[in-house]
Amino acid sequence: MTTGVLDKPRTQTQGATASRAWREVSVNEAAGMLRAGRATLVDVREADEHARERIEGAMLAPLSRFDAGVALRGLYAGHTLVLHCRSGKRSAQAAAMAAGVAPAGVEVVSMAGGIEAWKGAGLAVRVNTGVSRVSIMRQVQLVVGVSVLAGSALAWWVHPALVAIPAFFGAGLTFAGATGTCALASVLGRMPWNRAAGAGPGPGAGAGASGGACGLK
Repeated sequence: MTTGVLDKPRTQTQGATASRAWREVSVNEAAGMLRAGRATLVDVREADEHARERIEGAMLAPLSRFDAGVALRGLYAGHTLVLHCRSGKRSAQAAAMAAGVAPAGVEVVSMAGGIEAWKGAGLAVRVNTGVSRVSIMRQVQLVVGVSVLAGSALAWWVHPALVAIPAFFGAGLTFAGATGTCALASVLGRMPWNRAAGAGPGPGAGAGASGGACGLK
């Protein structure tokens, strides 16, 4: 296993007030923190991603409804909150939020490279092959994309009124972006292939997908 290069500590500002610093750590450093028993690992991916593949012991707190106070609950001076996602982008956003409200003496870190780097370092993950490999976000994109293309073709070749099909999906995406609620993601999350059976416990844990999946990055 190789150790990645650590980034310098970062800071994030919220409004006019600067938050406490947080930093990125390599997967091996994160694993060491967890083995020492004074760190809590929180997965900020969506529920369907966590259900499909997760690090043993990780709690679930999706970024789309991330509550830093809940993620930090029970931690006190000398403890570390380790956040991870798929590649490190979402966990960095969550770390910036958590650092601003972390109790004194509690360190907040984001695991660089996420679960992909964790696997790349030869560290173990638990896989549930009964859950679809295609994330809710990608399923939403596929359904919307195919529907818009089909609706546009039908409007051109069959009847102009069928332009209502792509218009409907466009309106749905607009509503999802404005409200953070994606009905299509909720419906897809209830499909048998997306059932989050076996998802680990933790803040924000639950079956299916959150409404934020429409805009997941």
